[in-house]
Formats: sequence, structure tokens, C-alpha cells
Amino acid sequence: MVKEICIEAYLLLFKLMFNLCKCFPLRQKTLILASFSQNCLFVYNEMKRQDIPYKIIFICKKNSHINRQHVPDAIYISMDFKNPVNWVRLIYHLATSQWILVDNYYPFLAAVNFKNTVQCIQLWHAAGAIKTFGFRDRSVAERSARARKRFKKVYNNFHKIVVGSEAMAKIFMDAFGCPPEKILRSGIPRTDLFYDSDSQSRIIKKLTAENKELKRKKVILYAPTYRDDQIHHFNLKLDMHRMYRELGDEYIVLLKLHPAIKNTIEIEKLYPGFVYDYSLYPDINELLLVTDILITDYSSVPYEYALLKRPMIFYPYDLKEYVRSRGLWGEYEKLVPGPVVYNMDDLIETIKNGKFDLDKIEEFSRTWNQYSTGHSSRNLVHYLFVADKSEEQPLEPMEQGL
Repeated sequence: MVKEICIEAYLLLFKLMFNLCKCFPLRQKTLILASFSQNCLFVYNEMKRQDIPYKIIFICKKNSHINRQHVPDAIYISMDFKNPVNWVRLIYHLATSQWILVDNYYPFLAAVNFKNTVQCIQLWHAAGAIKTFGFRDRSVAERSARARKRFKKVYNNFHKIVVGSEAMAKIFMDAFGCPPEKILRSGIPRTDLFYDSDSQSRIIKKLTAENKELKRKKVILYAPTYRDDQIHHFNLKLDMHRMYRELGDEYIVLLKLHPAIKNTIEIEKLYPGFVYDYSLYPDINELLLVTDILITDYSSVPYEYALLKRPMIFYPYDLKEYVRSRGLWGEYEKLVPGPVVYNMDDLIETIKNGKFDLDKIEEFSRTWNQYSTGHSSRNLVHYLFVADKSEEQPLEPMEQGL
């Protein structure tokens, strides 16, 4: 109850400040709220490539992996609300920008009422979904009616939701309770990487120069979903000693774990030359380019990895508990395009026998990457800045110094 009161008080203050800032005119600005780097940076770079005459403001969470060097032509603000100046700057730009791009759920959007000509675009951070979210997340049912009302206010503020497929469109309409006309079928911006051979070559060259083993042996990438209870009680569900003994001559293993649990394990030190911890590496899509076999569970990584048409193994060691506590969008083995294993015997045997149904992976990719065909960033920027907007009111030029 105390938590709810604090949240409501914060949102009331946010609303008062936002309404005050709405007295200022809209400017030629695009505000990007970033929890992750990939989609936001692809949109930024495409805007610069097309020389779009809108000022860009990046407001970034600390773990977004975006810094000032990534966006040299943008205003950069840390989403550090302990700093009241940053908090006021966020609200001012939120109230005076023509376009708002977000890649996550931001609770303070429940407190705002945008001007009629403003559009808020939800980029999200996944090309597909195995685990439920939004109103279909089972934990939401345990929240108060007041909390669920706030969630709905946030979802209602999304004027468009970017998708890469009709399959994902249906999930968003279910998860956010949004109508079909809010779906923007432009494709997922960061998937453009998988169609850009020059960028891929540059990234692979950089990674292999930093780690020669990436060229010498086949690469297994283990990228499990983060569980809420793992910060203090993390247990790597791989028998690394056995994997080293049975696979070490031919493979190396890269670990991409949640950064919060990065320092809770020292397994890299136990198996030098076999296990490499890339948990703090900022862009998993770059790691996918040097990966020969992906091992994951409920992550959204397979949706993009499928574009490479390479093998993947699904290892949902806690499936029953995860379904009970979080929920999935369907029967697990029908959702995923690769062999499903539940123990180390089957995992190692699957890697050894190398029998993967690549046709099934291609079909999976066609379903989930339906609109992500190499031009997603261009498509989105065209919608934002090039498509006919003759009925909109003229904007004031960008102000200086904020």
C-alpha cells in the first residue's frame, strides 16, 4: 500500500511538471527513450544517413550501452532521476518533441497526455516472444487494480507499435490490448545488420582479432533468459567440466548472461581457452555472427539468429516452474524451431550428432521476420519523416542548449 501511494505521488508530480512544459510549443525534435542500444541506434544512424532535419534527444538508462560517443550529434541525457536537472530535462523534451520513440515499458508515460499531433512509437526490444508480457504476464494478475490501470495508461500512449511480423502483431494486440490500427509493419530496425555483409565482415574481423579462438574452433553461445531470483542465487545449469571433456577439442563456449549476475561466477577462470564470458558485451547480435550453435531457453534471441539459418538448441531446464510463474505464448515445443533438451546427456548428444532441421529454422524465420527484410530502419524513418503529414501543424525550430 505504501509503495502504491509513493508511485501515485510521483506520477502526480510528473504530470504537473509535464502539463507545465506543454505550455511551450512543439519543436522539430525526436526524443528517444532507450533501455537497449540496438533499435535506437539503428534509427539514429538512419536519420543521420538521410539527413533528417530533426534534433535528436537520447535519454538513456545506465545499462542501455549507449554513450555520448555513439550519438555525437544528439543531446544525450542519462536517465538518472536522482539528478533533478535530468528529470526536468526529460519532462521538458517529452512535452515538446514531435516524435517519441521508446523501446521498453516506462511507467511515467502513465502520467502524460501528449498533444494531438505528437506520436509515441513503441520500438520494443524483441523481434518475437516466447514468454508472456504485458497483461498476459501472469504476475500482473497479482498486482492491484490501480497498478493495472497505470499499465493500461502507458499502453494507450503508444500510437504505433513496430513489428516484424503478423505473429508479433497478434501478441502485441493481446499483451497491450491495442487495436490493429496501432500496428506499424515496418520491420525491426536492428535486424538490418543481418542483411549488411559489409558491417558483418567488419564486426567478425573485430571479434576474431580480439579472440583468436573464435576462428580456430566452432562457437557455442549460451544465452539463457534472466530469472528474477538469480542475482543472489545464480547456478549455471551447464556441466562445464563435462562439456570441456567431451567437446573441448572442437568447440569453445561463449556465455551471455545478464550483467547483474556477471560477477557471481568465475567459470571462465576454471576453463581458460574453452569458456569465455561475454556477459558485458553490449550487442548480442554481433556475437550471433560468430556463433555456430545457439543454446537458449525463453529468450527472444532465436528470432534474429534464425536469419542466419544456423542451428539452435533449446534448454528449458525449469520449464514447468517457468510456465507456472511467468507463462508462455503457447506450448513450448511448438514455439521453438530446434531440438528441446532437458538434461546434459541430451544437450551434449545433440551437439555431437549435429542433426538440426535447418528447414524448420528457415520457416520460423519467415514467420517471425516477415517484414524484417533488410530495410526496416529506412521504412521506419520514412514513416516518421517522409510520409505525407500535410495536415499537421507547423513546428517551431529546435531550441538551443537543452
